Amino acid sequence: MGSQNGSQQDRQDWHERVRQLAAERDAVILAHNYQRPEIQEVADHVGDSLALARLAAKSTASTIVLCGVYFMAETAKILSPGRTVLIPDANAGCSLADSITADQLRDWKREHPGAAVVAYVNTSAEVKAEADVCCTSANAPEIVAAIPADREVLFLPDQFLGAYVRRVTGRANMHIWMGECHVHAGISPGELRQRAAADPEAELYVHPECGCGTSVLWQTGQEEDIFSERTRVLSTGGMLTAARTVAAPTVLVATETGMLHQLRKARPDVRWEAVNPRATCHYMKMITAEALERCLRDGTTEVTLDPAMAARARRAVEAMIA
Repeated sequence: MGSQNGSQQDRQDWHERVRQLAAERDAVILAHNYQRPEIQEVADHVGDSLALARLAAKSTASTIVLCGVYFMAETAKILSPGRTVLIPDANAGCSLADSITADQLRDWKREHPGAAVVAYVNTSAEVKAEADVCCTSANAPEIVAAIPADREVLFLPDQFLGAYVRRVTGRANMHIWMGECHVHAGISPGELRQRAAADPEAELYVHPECGCGTSVLWQTGQEEDIFSERTRVLSTGGMLTAARTVAAPTVLVATETGMLHQLRKARPDVRWEAVNPRATCHYMKMITAEALERCLRDGTTEVTLDPAMAARARRAVEAMIA
């Protein structure tokens, strides 16, 4: 009992230190839904990529501390060039963002002159600078649908999100870059079917980046399929919204496991289970309690961008937010 109370006291002491350091630095702490529970609990705001982008743009704090992966901190800097943006661990990368470079995108654009370039927000600042508009998993279909029907679309870099967008928009002239998030790609159709068959009363929340997502889209159209009427393809923000009104006793969640913390907080009466309990992003988990405290105490690590490149990227990000 002593050690348990001690650990609780340690967590409380850390929480108070972090909040004090944030106040001294005039910092707002933004955390992604995939962060560790303790990081989510100490943050000022928790959300998906679109929510964090909007919060970064609206914040009046002199310092933004982004608890997420590096492209998210870059996005905050793009939207708030006059403010200090810190990330607790600059090595927190993203396998999806790394799947396309600015040079590769420039080559692709030359192959399709005049095409509209839609870049998922999970990309580097240099790639965003080459795009016409950015999107998130929450608004990708509406952004693509808003592009004139006779104009080609280059969608990058996630092949599963791209397949989902092409399916729901019916867009034939849409080209998709074959990138993927290694965590979401590892959530397989077979795994999803097995879990769904074992729990016939459960609803399924599937992130469109998942390797099982494209399969689900086809299967939900078949009345006899186990997925029919049970599955919703949602961004992490969409999952949280849907959670507030869910009627099923259990929900199987196909996304990074950090999302379960917010879902369980929103509806503790529902049993929330990961389709793949191993779907954990080690990059997201690099933002530890120690790293966040060090970041606020020492001002490490500051995100800097070339102003001209950032200005070009800002147009694409602001178009997404609008």
